[in-house]
Amino acid sequence: MNKLIIHNLSKTYSNGVVALDQVSLEIENGMFGLLGPNGAGKSSLMRTLATLQEADSGTAMLDDIDVLNQPGEVRKVLGYLPQEFGVYPKITALQLLDHLSILKGITNSRERKELVRYLLDKVNLYDKRNKSVKGFSGGMKQRVGIAQALIGNPKLIIADEPTAGLDPGERNRFYNLLADVGKEVIVILSTHIVDDIRELCTKMAIMNLGRIVYHGTPQKAIDALNGKVYQKVVTREELPDYARHYSIISNKMVGGRPLIHVFSESDPGAGFEQVNPNLEDVFFSKINTSNVLV
Repeated sequence: MNKLIIHNLSKTYSNGVVALDQVSLEIENGMFGLLGPNGAGKSSLMRTLATLQEADSGTAMLDDIDVLNQPGEVRKVLGYLPQEFGVYPKITALQLLDHLSILKGITNSRERKELVRYLLDKVNLYDKRNKSVKGFSGGMKQRVGIAQALIGNPKLIIADEPTAGLDPGERNRFYNLLADVGKEVIVILSTHIVDDIRELCTKMAIMNLGRIVYHGTPQKAIDALNGKVYQKVVTREELPDYARHYSIISNKMVGGRPLIHVFSESDPGAGFEQVNPNLEDVFFSKINTSNVLV
């Protein structure tokens, strides 16, 4: 069982932006979701753990490896799928994985050939092995990205916004692949897409403004909102007035009119109806609360 322990990790950029504000997390094998809006600090945390940038203070230990002070050792056991997985022009999937295997230190040609075949099979791309990766769909490129992240039997895989831009079918195939990979290693899935977390992760954290504002299971967070979420369809003109008098978690357009969800310890009346909370309600309630506290 692998374990990643992050304690009081902080990072402020030269322009004064606080990207990480005393972030502390404990993560074990399996799929761990890091959910947050754009600019929450998710990518800063992922880049720090991937040894692509340094933190100002705090610690991060991957088993007995000091992530901040032993970057070379981390890279030996790290699989990283960045937000945009770039590829060389005119290179095939087989050539790309073979090249990346060499860079990862697998110099035995027979061993490398067997590994590349295994990885292409695992991500269901063996029949496309001689096709140019540049011509692949977004979902296929992401599957190649997962294949390269698996080179070298990693203990930790970081996937930064891996489903952004994928169509629903590609996203579902990617979910299945990530779930399979996550049985044996730590997989951190960083995303702003609530469905990614709901479909894949048994444990999660919500991040906003560089801070962890929730850490636990998705279901526990949902249960905490039971009986406290109400909804109502209003007009656009009424929205400002409702925002002044109610704690609005979220609003979205339904049939051209705003459907608002509000948080209330008791029935707010005024035509609101109680609804079962979902992870989206949790996300927006935590984000809105942390915004208020700043």
